[in-house]
Amino acid sequence: MSVQTCIPATIDLAAVKTRQHGAWSSGNYAIVGTTLQIVGEMLCEAVDLRSNQRVLDVAAGNGNATLAAARRFAEVVSTDYVAALLERGRARAEADGLQVSFREADAENLPFADATFDVVLSTFGVMFTPNQEQAARELMRVCRPGGKIGLANWTPESFIGQLFKTIGQYVPPAPGVKSPALWGNRAHLDTLFGSQATVAAESRNFVFRYRSPKHWLEVFRNYYGPVLKAFAAIDPQAREALEADLHGLIGKFNIARDGTLIIPGEYLEAVVTRKK
Repeated sequence: MSVQTCIPATIDLAAVKTRQHGAWSSGNYAIVGTTLQIVGEMLCEAVDLRSNQRVLDVAAGNGNATLAAARRFAEVVSTDYVAALLERGRARAEADGLQVSFREADAENLPFADATFDVVLSTFGVMFTPNQEQAARELMRVCRPGGKIGLANWTPESFIGQLFKTIGQYVPPAPGVKSPALWGNRAHLDTLFGSQATVAAESRNFVFRYRSPKHWLEVFRNYYGPVLKAFAAIDPQAREALEADLHGLIGKFNIARDGTLIIPGEYLEAVVTRKK
């Protein structure tokens, strides 16, 4: 495979992963994640998912792409390295009467044989792996030749991309670790997946809809792990400054004029087809 590893030896990837796991395990991502369901539905349409296909959802969170694929009668395996999120996905599947297998797994070390799946999906999940090249290799490895990898990734310029940039001014990321938002760049995907795949990509918007800017901040501060952890890591004065900066960011993106929050959040919907 043509994907190359280019992680500097000085980066402690295990430590980065441990910190990330702590962030995504904190709060309750499912409260935010469930609002994103439409993205999983659209991604299944983008890959033209069929009922006779075997599907893997990587870094599935509470199962948006998982449920969307199961609703199309595919054979679905849902994975994440946060067990509590898999439990939320399992509860959702049971409530809807959907057949899904759930398995705790690291996106950089998937416990499946080569070419096991017809379709591999990830919505706002695999983009957060610290070793991007390794994660891309794993997606390609478990996807059969001729199969498809469907991805939904926030773009660098998007509301969420800028959210992480703002947080990074207060809690800097580990030196040398690439921005997750690079996965929202078409050229970067071409580099990640190399010559053994073709990449088709479209810009999409997920529209955040909350009662007010204050409501959005309350939800993300209490339940979205990276934001919760950022506030917890800084002193009270810095927290006030970060809150002010986040309100400023909201003001730049919010198109609602009635006191509510309506923010189009750009993401890249990509279909990577592994060559036969």
